[in-house]
Amino acid sequence: MVKTFLEIGKIVGTHGLKGEVRIEPWCDSPEFLSQFKTLYFDGGKTPVKVSARPHKRIAIAKLKGVDTVEQADLLRGKVLWMNRSDVSLEKGEYFIQDLLDCRAVDIESNAEYGIITDVFKTGANDVYEITDSQKRKFLIPVIPDVVKNVDVFSGEIKIKPMKGIFDDED
Repeated sequence: MVKTFLEIGKIVGTHGLKGEVRIEPWCDSPEFLSQFKTLYFDGGKTPVKVSARPHKRIAIAKLKGVDTVEQADLLRGKVLWMNRSDVSLEKGEYFIQDLLDCRAVDIESNAEYGIITDVFKTGANDVYEITDSQKRKFLIPVIPDVVKNVDVFSGEIKIKPMKGIFDDED
């Protein structure tokens, strides 16, 4: 199911004495997180104006109304959310959170193999982890020969699996 608000990161500490926070990004990069002017607490219910900059593998952010290290420290452990309407994705790009729980279905037979339970970034291509009804896990490469159609709105990914992924063929 496509959600309006998506988790983007977690406040993991403070930075300096003027109320800045350190955010561990749960998105592609600290640079991606730093582009937002408004983020949200409480699953998207509470907006907060933000000014962020990347710093190594985290983002350093100043949240409006947080002006002391003591105020910033009270936010440690809080999850920040983004509004999907603040981002425009290219054709063929998806938020990982939208892919999770999608059904993996054979494009020819309509047989259901399981649901997407994780997405791994490998460098060459992503890999979907599919978990079937018996809790067995399978890995499929996200390449055009295998992943034929992705429809996150219907929650279905059509695939043409390579031989040996779902059966015990050599």
